[in-house]
Amino acid sequence: METSIRLDKWLFFCRFFKSRSLAANVVESGGVRLNGLPVAKPAHAVKPGDRVSFPAGPYLRTVEVVALGTRRGPALEAQGLYRDLGKERAPEE
Repeated sequence: METSIRLDKWLFFCRFFKSRSLAANVVESGGVRLNGLPVAKPAHAVKPGDRVSFPAGPYLRTVEVVALGTRRGPALEAQGLYRDLGKERAPEE
């Protein structure tokens, strides 16, 4: 059983992004933080217990990794992969 998964793959499985390549682009642009630190590589490993923050419209959404997943399933299945920790206004650039 896997103990970690690629960040872009996990974001895609959770249905936060419509495609894995879109998730990878957001990671590469510096928009995603893992445990409070910026991540620039889509292949960065995530594991249960990690906190992931990413842009969601005008907000910065933070979730905790609960499970890794094996596919991009229906929304109810995807919701079991994370615990929502809330949203905050994204800082103005």
